[in-house]
Amino acid sequence: MTQQGRNPARLALADGTVYRGFAFGARTVDAGEVVFNTSLTGYQEIVTDPSYAGQIVTMTYTQIGNVGVNSQDEESARPFLSGFVVKELFDEPSNWRSRGGLDGYLRDAGVPGIQGLDTRALVRRIRDGGAQMAVLSTDPEAQDDAALVERARVAPGLDGRDLVAEVTCREPYAWSEGRWEGIAGQVPRPERPKELRRLVAYDFGIKRNILRLLWEEGFDITVVPATTPASEALALEPDGIFLSNGPGDPAGVQGVRDSVRELVQQKPVFGICLGHQILGLALGGETVKLKFGHHGGNQPGQDLATKRVAICAENHGYAVDAESLRRAGEPVEVTHVNLNDGTVEGLAHQTRPLFSVQYHPEASPGPHDAAYFFRRFREMVDRHRAGENVSGAQIARGEQGA
Repeated sequence: MTQQGRNPARLALADGTVYRGFAFGARTVDAGEVVFNTSLTGYQEIVTDPSYAGQIVTMTYTQIGNVGVNSQDEESARPFLSGFVVKELFDEPSNWRSRGGLDGYLRDAGVPGIQGLDTRALVRRIRDGGAQMAVLSTDPEAQDDAALVERARVAPGLDGRDLVAEVTCREPYAWSEGRWEGIAGQVPRPERPKELRRLVAYDFGIKRNILRLLWEEGFDITVVPATTPASEALALEPDGIFLSNGPGDPAGVQGVRDSVRELVQQKPVFGICLGHQILGLALGGETVKLKFGHHGGNQPGQDLATKRVAICAENHGYAVDAESLRRAGEPVEVTHVNLNDGTVEGLAHQTRPLFSVQYHPEASPGPHDAAYFFRRFREMVDRHRAGENVSGAQIARGEQGA
């Protein structure tokens, strides 16, 4: 345990529960919705996933930090989460790729961490009572239980907040990088298609591994801010539109629904996570908040057409309401469901080239069972560009072109 790790820390929940532990990361006080992640590996990818903006993340795996941190595993330019909770911090990493420890990484990013508390009890409380607001204090001068609980109770929740505005890029930029290949020849990658397709990727909090996989599928990528009007995106003459993952309540994201509603009339569209939810809203549906969300790398997602089950990486606290889509009257079908609770995991339009998934086919971290969706998106773009009247439902079912 580091010297800073011997300083006291408190995690105070809005329901009055207070957990005591030891501080790491930045010395500060921050509020967020406390959630738990069930992944066994990939803590750096989790810490740098912008979808966790406004949340305090608890890891269910007990030892965190053992492989250190490095620049290749970052999913964004910096961490956006409000706090990090672990059972035991390992801050003497042992890995040839490591360039530092998690303690210093979070300290430099201004993110507080707490270790040494009973994470099993905390996870059970969230699982049974639902996600709730909390305050994490690593400031030695701010350790009063009652004051921290009151601060958690008055902290704004996620409902209705536009957290995308806090994580989206400020200016458009080009992306031209594939996945890390390790030692040459050890991790072979498929050859990138020579014929490129123009893609506009909306950044609602986009993960870098999504961009890497899209690039490998032969897309010439321009990433644009979330508030980019449809007219500006279309002026780039894209062959397709991608809607990214991101944090918080999809209904709280300002102005995006109308832009997407216009884009789906003209271009093939693929959405992941928050992008999937925003696509559902643009098609007339509604979203609902889940009790404690899906966060981790072991969620079972079933393809309703084939009945096959993929083990999925997921990170979301809201879901598209299937019944609301039926009421809207759009010819949209639910293509995938979560087998744990039956929530919608995939959508596809029956006449237009539109489809989306709630989970994360790019993984990072997590299993790669669903990575084929990036190939399907490229196929949909190619078929649409060739003048074929292809639908998202055809693509989601894996139907081949003529």
